[in-house]
Amino acid sequence: MTLQDATWRAARARSPAREASGAVIFWLFATAALIFAMVLVGGATRLTESGLSITQWQPVTGVIPPLSDPQWREEFARYRQIPQFARLNSDMTLEGFKTIFWWEWSHRLLARIIGVAFVAPALWFWLSGRLRGAVGRQVAVATGLLALEPIVGWWMVSSGLSERTEVAQERLAMHLMIAAATFGVLIHAGVGLRARRREAAAAGFRVAATAFAVLVFAQLGLGALVAGLRAGLTYNTWPLMDGRWIPAGAFGLSPWPRSIVDDVATVQFDHRTVAYGIVAYALAQALFAHRAAPGTALARRAIALAGLALAQAALGVATLLFVAPLGLALAHQALALVLFGTAMAHAGATTAEASGARTLAPAAPANKGRSSSGRCEGQT
Repeated sequence: MTLQDATWRAARARSPAREASGAVIFWLFATAALIFAMVLVGGATRLTESGLSITQWQPVTGVIPPLSDPQWREEFARYRQIPQFARLNSDMTLEGFKTIFWWEWSHRLLARIIGVAFVAPALWFWLSGRLRGAVGRQVAVATGLLALEPIVGWWMVSSGLSERTEVAQERLAMHLMIAAATFGVLIHAGVGLRARRREAAAAGFRVAATAFAVLVFAQLGLGALVAGLRAGLTYNTWPLMDGRWIPAGAFGLSPWPRSIVDDVATVQFDHRTVAYGIVAYALAQALFAHRAAPGTALARRAIALAGLALAQAALGVATLLFVAPLGLALAHQALALVLFGTAMAHAGATTAEASGARTLAPAAPANKGRSSSGRCEGQT
C-alpha cells in the first residue's frame, strides 16, 4: 500500500461525515430494495391478470382487505361489473377471485410501505441538514416520482375498467418506468455518496456509462409494452421472427408511429433489436474499460455489466422460446432491474471517480474549532 493510499484510507475512516453518510446510504438502498420487490409483485400481478381485481382507489382505507364473507362478496360483485370478468373470467368463483385480489392488494400494500419508509426518514435527514447539494436534488426527484407513481397507477387501472379487458399498455409502460426511474435515482444517489479516489480513466467513460443506463431504461419501457400487449406469446422463435429478421406487418399501422406502441410484431421486434444493441454496447464498454484501466473498479464494473447483459439476453430468449411461463417471465423482469440498477451504480460511481468529490453535507460538527474536518470525505 502506498503512502497516498494509507493517507486516503485513514482520512476516510476518521471523517465525521462517514457515520452520517452511512445512514443516508442505507436508507436510499433499502428504499430501492423495496421498490425492486414492488416491481416484481407488480409483474406477477400483470402476468396473472390480477391488476383489475380491485376496482376502487382508496389510498388510506384500502389498506384493510375484506375481513368477512359479506365484504368479500361485495368486492367480488364490483369486479363482476367490469368487462374483464364478463369476457374472460365469467366462470370465476369467489375463491378464484381471492387469488387475484391478493396479488393486487399486496402490490398496493408495498407501495404504501415504500411511501412511509421513504418520506419519514427523508424529512429527518432534510431537517438535520444531510440532504444538500446533488444528493438533495436527487432525493427531491425521487420524491416527485414517488408522488406521481400511485396517480399513474390508478390512471393505468382505470383504462381497463370500462371497455378493455386489460390495462392500456402505454400506461403500463409509464407506470413501470416511473418505478424504475425512482429505483435508479436512489441507487445513483447512494453510490455517489461513497468516498472514492479520483480515477483518471473515469472521465472518459462518464458519458458512456450514463448513456448505457439510459439505453437499459428505454428497454424496460419496451419490455412493459411487450407484457401489456402479450407480445411474448407470439413469434416464439429465435433469432428469426416467423422466418424473417423483420416480421411481415411490422410498422404497418397508420400513422406508422402507432406501431411502436400498438402493434405486437413491431413491439417485439423493437425489444429484440434494442436487446442486441445493449449486449453490443456492454461488450464494447467492457473491452475499452479493460484496455484503458485494467484492474480498476471501473473495468470490473464494466465487465460485470457485460456479463449481466449477456445473461439477460439469454434469459429473454429462453422466456420467448418457452412462451413466457410465469417463472421465467418474472426472472427476466428481475434480471432487467438488476441490470438497470447495476448500470445506474456504474454511472454514479464513474461520475464520482471522475470528479473525485462527494456531495453529502456532514452532520453538524461537535465544535466549531474542528469545522475543517467536516469536508466531504471523498475530496482530495
